[in-house]
Amino acid sequence: MSIALPDIDKVSALIREVAKTEILPYFHDLANAGVREKTGPMDLVTLADEAGERALTPLLAGLLPGSTVLGEEAASQDERVLDRVHGDAPVWIIDPVDGTLNFAQGRPLFAVIVALVQGGRTLAGWIHDPLDGRMATAVAGQGAMLDGRRVHVAPAAPLSGMVGAASTRFCAPEVAARVDEGVKGLGEKVCLSSAAQEYLRLLEGRSHYSLYHRLMPWDHAAGVLLHAEAGGYSALADGSPYSPTLTGGTLLLAPDEASWQALRRQLLG
Repeated sequence: MSIALPDIDKVSALIREVAKTEILPYFHDLANAGVREKTGPMDLVTLADEAGERALTPLLAGLLPGSTVLGEEAASQDERVLDRVHGDAPVWIIDPVDGTLNFAQGRPLFAVIVALVQGGRTLAGWIHDPLDGRMATAVAGQGAMLDGRRVHVAPAAPLSGMVGAASTRFCAPEVAARVDEGVKGLGEKVCLSSAAQEYLRLLEGRSHYSLYHRLMPWDHAAGVLLHAEAGGYSALADGSPYSPTLTGGTLLLAPDEASWQALRRQLLG
């Protein structure tokens, strides 16, 4: 069942406003941001995460009757919330502060991610950097936009010149060792501890590739669509396509399929 998408710019405006009123005030007053651990010292939550998600949830649901919401913080409290992405109803997927570790340390590398998914397919995606105002948007089949201009991924390059993010978090030690060895034959490694910021670099043509091993939908549903609509190629390590219904596996994004094949051999063997 196809749905009529809400106005893309209206969604962007809601995201901007919530980021301004509910998220940035805590970044400018970290002493009162309520930083605490969820599962460990590298997995944090702040009052900004909770306030942003709490504000966006009814606003987005109200734009599309019959839709549901899957927020990272709601899912951390009740894993059953993740099941919403498998249903037939359209679902808004929210990561209110992607890069919470950076946020909590006062580093300006975080962003808001929103995706609209139905039937295991991402229909639209948004990534917003509240500090510099960048807003990336994409609708399936309509290209990717960054601040109102059409964007394209970086052209293919020799492996030795490929810049990107090769994460070794959330993977087996032997895989991490293989990746660490493989990046030695590539260009500069730029890992930002924020998938959103790494996706923005791909859209701006500043990075050629990204590699991830944990595929929570709030981290990647919007970014994979944006990258594809900007002309990029991505797939899981076994060559199968990404889906926002996935939570595990290894995802590799590249400028094109030939580059993907070369990077896969270089990084994963």
